Amino acid sequence: MSTIHPKITEVLTHTFKVPAAEIRPDSTMDSLEMDSLAVAEFAVLIRETAGADGDFDRLPKDATLADITRFIDATAGRGTPVSGSAPVSNAR
Repeated sequence: MSTIHPKITEVLTHTFKVPAAEIRPDSTMDSLEMDSLAVAEFAVLIRETAGADGDFDRLPKDATLADITRFIDATAGRGTPVSGSAPVSNAR
């Protein structure tokens, strides 16, 4: 996985309280029990933390974390990353 995978893991574990053991390259947002609101919030947080500037709506609903990582790698650097730890959400 690329260097973005640890950021994805941090956002999912800290913000959405997803157990780290469930975060695998073949995991999907559905398999992580992320509803549509949580997925939208995840996209915003990843844009901010990784500097990804892509249209996350273009990703298929069944995209895996590996697919999302490749998408972010392709679009990262177009935005301005925000430093600091991931915020906490009550979405899960």
